[in-house]
Amino acid sequence: MFNHPSRTTVLWIAVFGLRSVFADLNNDLTGIGVRAVFPGDSNYAGASAAYNLRFVFEPSAVAYPTTPEDVSSIIQAGIDNNLQVVARGGGHSYVANGLGGKNGSLVIDMSGMKNITIDHSSNTAVIGTGNRLGDVALALNAAGRAMPHGTCSYVGIGGHSAFGGYGFTSRQWGLALDTIFAINAVLANGTIVRATEDSYPDLLWALKGAAPSFAITTSIEINTYAAPSYAIVMEYTWSNMDYETAGQSMYSFQNFSLSGPASPFAGELVISAGSEEGQVTFGFTGAWYGEEGSAIPTIQPWLDTMPTPTQTSLIGDGSYIDTVSQLSGTSLNTSQAADSTDTFYAKSIMTPENDPMTLESCTAFMQYLATQGFHSNTNWFVEIELYGGPNSKIREIPNNATAFSGRDTLFTFQLYASSSNSSPPYPEEGFSFLDNMATSITSNMPSTWNYGAYTNYIDDQLENWETLYFNENYPKLQSLKDQLDPQGLFMFPTSIQQ
Repeated sequence: MFNHPSRTTVLWIAVFGLRSVFADLNNDLTGIGVRAVFPGDSNYAGASAAYNLRFVFEPSAVAYPTTPEDVSSIIQAGIDNNLQVVARGGGHSYVANGLGGKNGSLVIDMSGMKNITIDHSSNTAVIGTGNRLGDVALALNAAGRAMPHGTCSYVGIGGHSAFGGYGFTSRQWGLALDTIFAINAVLANGTIVRATEDSYPDLLWALKGAAPSFAITTSIEINTYAAPSYAIVMEYTWSNMDYETAGQSMYSFQNFSLSGPASPFAGELVISAGSEEGQVTFGFTGAWYGEEGSAIPTIQPWLDTMPTPTQTSLIGDGSYIDTVSQLSGTSLNTSQAADSTDTFYAKSIMTPENDPMTLESCTAFMQYLATQGFHSNTNWFVEIELYGGPNSKIREIPNNATAFSGRDTLFTFQLYASSSNSSPPYPEEGFSFLDNMATSITSNMPSTWNYGAYTNYIDDQLENWETLYFNENYPKLQSLKDQLDPQGLFMFPTSIQQ
């Protein structure tokens, strides 16, 4: 007669098996001379901590390569130990995909790969994916060069450029990934490749918009731009604006954006809670990268439709790098201080340029913020980023030219709510508050409204995310996933599915 093993025996087998996996992985990584941190190590908690403290995951190990060959060997160790593998650059994934988005992944931390090489004759640069945006900006600026990228200094260039890379200079220069002409990466079988339009063109297509699903990127090769000779930041604030005026103001900003302000102009609406129910704080942060003295005349047509602002200011010393610093709000040298953390939930909406929001939808959105937002127990904000429209470089590239879609977008909304003290736990009400915030827009537009979402504001609770993030490019991405990663090595909750 067969005797079922006791619960104690089953537990012992599970624990022994897990320890065996860790031991084998430890031996494999030690054998190739790669530094790694394992569960039980004194520094494991720090090595496995997420930027968004809503998430706590336990990777099988965190490995720290310094060369592409190291990355290849780590991938092989993952294969040998039947583990899924994920890269972590700056670690700012909103849903902790840099830790695998689940327990048990083998994390390849790229922080040891920070070389930046600038070719002054061709004005190109090779940037290791362990670099953060602030450090990239400083290195390029020292050579009189620049690239488009986001405002947060501590975001990693690897993930940022992999999923688009919008920034204040994007209307003039395009997305971060648009500067890339070659990507050095390691495939799921450990092969080290350099993907260009002539060599591995399908891989390059996939890496420019969905890179972590297909390979571990070790460096990107980019075309740089001359740092603007003049740049300035503009800030306008309208305190305690009633929601109807706020809806009209947002609608007028949309009309202004559709009129095609010059490409050196950039900006975003920033909305936060008002001091009374029915009101919001309505702000605009903009930047100008063109001729000195032309910033205000460019935005004046919109200002002429607005009430008198509560506060206005021009910020900066006129240099490009100072605007990068001002918009960041932190030091650009990320070695000077540790990165921060937060506990939050975020969503995004990308609105189509050819089907802009109605006044009714703008007003309904502002009404939601002014009522439910006033009573929310979260610290929330909304950024409405001027992304496209006439004269935007982003829209000059077809949606199917790279894996990244949404180039026909006018605005990108970031909806963001933190716990009251930025620490766990995140309030359950915060999820429905933000979900309904997004619905206040979409439910007031036609059911056929072809909006999207932005992968750098990744949302693990988003329904129909495959279409919203990748649109018509998703079937091709699935086909390439089957070809390039048939065993599903590079998998995480929002990776391209097989």
